[in-house]
Amino acid sequence: MTKLPVAIVQAAPIPLAIGEGIEKAVRLAREAVEGGAKLVAFGETFLGGYPLWLDEAPGAALWDHPGTKALHRILLQQAVVADDERLLPLQELADESGAVISIGAHERMRQSLYNNQMTFRPGLPVLDHRKLVPTHGERLVWMRGDGSTLGVHQAEWGKVGSLICWEHWMPLARAAMHNLGESVHVAAWPTVRQEYALASRHYAMEGRCFVLAAGLVQAKNDLFDGLERAGGGDNAAARELLEAIEAETLNRGGSLIIAPDARILAEAGEGEETLFAELDLTEIDEGLASLDTDGHYSRPDVFELRVDTRAKDGVEWNDR
Repeated sequence: MTKLPVAIVQAAPIPLAIGEGIEKAVRLAREAVEGGAKLVAFGETFLGGYPLWLDEAPGAALWDHPGTKALHRILLQQAVVADDERLLPLQELADESGAVISIGAHERMRQSLYNNQMTFRPGLPVLDHRKLVPTHGERLVWMRGDGSTLGVHQAEWGKVGSLICWEHWMPLARAAMHNLGESVHVAAWPTVRQEYALASRHYAMEGRCFVLAAGLVQAKNDLFDGLERAGGGDNAAARELLEAIEAETLNRGGSLIIAPDARILAEAGEGEETLFAELDLTEIDEGLASLDTDGHYSRPDVFELRVDTRAKDGVEWNDR
């Protein structure tokens, strides 16, 4: 298989209300699959929405802020968990269609939230990638991931992996992923800004792989809609915090599909749309003739990278 049809679903999440967000994701993913896509990508934390109040609401980072605490409570209550039955329709779609679906979510493990880019694979368990380093204000929401979720899925047409947002400026994370030999890489972003587009194109060139740079579309009103749908008690403090956000449009899409030589194959605007492209996988091997950063353009005798793939749970119980 040398021709791979792919799609990026650039859409508005249903913030906070993850159950309803899954229903929307399944509908949009199915439409992309029916349009021929064998790989479908959604942006960062599509399930739950990007926590825009951290950047946009004055005072959100203040100690003991009631609005921030209320929104955190809702995210914990709504977040996906291991073996979450709400996710079964996405797995069933992957199983029945043979397509791979990459989608971001807020995930709860014990008492912590993680930013997880999940890959649903035909006939296989979900492949998780939890963001290694939440950026700046994100650390108020998400725990750090570990090396146990740095991996790729081996599909019939090649390997697919993902990194989230500013992980694309972690040189050693990029080197580790390049070593795994991705054919297609999902770069999950809240919005594919100009500098994020540059990072995504650089990744494609450096890794000699195709990149699906997937962004979201999200407006201030979406936050209020999601808050209403999420319910969960008295949310007056959360509403007050969200009302302090000045901008109306907060995530602006800008998704890209990029070839291994960094050229743009398809580009989305700022609204909701599904972006399609057909990837010629032979371009990967042809590009490796001049640049193979994990092979002939590397110096393992000078540089050495070790990746610890053990899960770090923080506590080791000798009797369990």
